[in-house]
Amino acid sequence: MTDIQELLLSRIRDVADYPEPGVMFKDITPLLADPAAFTALTDALAQIAADTGATKVVGLEARGFILGAPVAVRAGLGFIPVRKAGKLPGATLRQAYDLEYGSAEIEVHAEDLTAGDRVLIVDDVLATGGTAEAAIHLIQRAGAEVSGLAVLMELGFLGGRTRLEAALDGAPLQALLQV
Repeated sequence: MTDIQELLLSRIRDVADYPEPGVMFKDITPLLADPAAFTALTDALAQIAADTGATKVVGLEARGFILGAPVAVRAGLGFIPVRKAGKLPGATLRQAYDLEYGSAEIEVHAEDLTAGDRVLIVDDVLATGGTAEAAIHLIQRAGAEVSGLAVLMELGFLGGRTRLEAALDGAPLQALLQV
């Protein structure tokens, strides 16, 4: 394990039986409260943005906003929020998906992504991959290209990586931590 992985992992708290019995929730708020850990995380994700040739960063609601916005600033790129349905004014593209606790819809402003954009998707956790897969489809429908997917943590036992292989079409999926 690298020094940055040890630092990040030491700042993530396990919360048993949240949001429902049997689930071990990974709480990143202690990491966000530690400026050294949050800076290290932001720098690592900004480096992924540079390595993938991203021109924009998409953050997935809600913790992807917290991580994606500073990554975009650090990398000198624009930030695009992908929100839960009904939260954005104006014309949007919408995508339904299944997640570990049910189903949902996400959307993005139709004009925020265009042909020629190379988009790094940023989120805190890759679980089953439903939200990320929906975001990939939204980005592609807007005419943009997915340059990669970067997450703080991958819950490998839920199979999200396998689910996303075809949708990513060769774009890298990078997790700083795997549990």
